Amino acid sequence: MAFDRIDRQIMALLQDDGRMTNVDLAERVGLTAPPCLRRVRGLEEQGAIKGYHAAINPASLGYTITVFAMVSLKSQAEGDLSAFERHVATIPEIRECHMLNGEIDFILKIVATDLQAFQELLTTQLTPAPNVSHVKTSLTIRTAKSEPGIPVG
Repeated sequence: MAFDRIDRQIMALLQDDGRMTNVDLAERVGLTAPPCLRRVRGLEEQGAIKGYHAAINPASLGYTITVFAMVSLKSQAEGDLSAFERHVATIPEIRECHMLNGEIDFILKIVATDLQAFQELLTTQLTPAPNVSHVKTSLTIRTAKSEPGIPVG
């Protein structure tokens, strides 16, 4: 996909404020509202803009713990990898799952209300999952940076 300067401006502005009105967006990128809306719809249809969401403060809902779990599987056959991905997709507290290259097969970002809730998830849903060899976890102490999206420019 090739994007011109205006497309990139639209994406950057919407990434910063997905609730921006089309009129405000158009004004900021130097277009009138109708062509701006056509560009936004085109970016959505192409899949460049995947969606819009609210950034919820986890602590406001009691999720005060964030843990990263490094998971190694017994087998890296595609069927086993896919089965693990399907399994973690069913666990709402696992917010991200990334397959890695190297010794660790997956890194997971997990949220929990407290250490007991995390331990229960770990011992009842993650470590006993089929094909899991071992799990190493690291509890976050603080988050120094958390930027949504990607650099657009």
